[in-house]
Amino acid sequence: MILNDSALSQLVEKGMLSHIQDLSLQLTPNGIDLTLKRVEKFTDKGFIDFTNQERVLPSTEEIPFVNDWVTLPSGCYKVTFNEIVTIPHDMVALGRPRSSLLRSGATIESAVWDAGFHGVSISLLVVYNPHGISLQHNARLLQLFFIKMSDKAQQGYQGTYQEDPRTAL
Repeated sequence: MILNDSALSQLVEKGMLSHIQDLSLQLTPNGIDLTLKRVEKFTDKGFIDFTNQERVLPSTEEIPFVNDWVTLPSGCYKVTFNEIVTIPHDMVALGRPRSSLLRSGATIESAVWDAGFHGVSISLLVVYNPHGISLQHNARLLQLFFIKMSDKAQQGYQGTYQEDPRTAL
């Protein structure tokens, strides 16, 4: 079951999402829009293995906003959202790009927000438009929707990105 705006509003009041910029703009009929805090470009490659013992994430460099805007040429970027998300143990969340982003020739790629995850969310912004894109600080980029699971997860998310200090506000 996908949660509707009424159920999400109640969960926001209980602290499931914090650092929301404006709930009246971000709450949609079946999700919550996440807003742009930071954009980074990749400066080297990453290493992904089976056990994560040899995992190395690529270095990045922040791209500053100029007069509250950032202009990006075609390419891939790491974006950090303002909102801090706490996923209950009986839910999972998925993110999809807002249609305005798609219609501008860009998209957001994201992983599953697992039951029990708490922290700042990061996604991959891919700009396909050969003319690039300009994004305003706090722009709404991704719609996060929540799915109620049949039962609580036996163990919530315990991964390295749980309250990752590298993504702290």
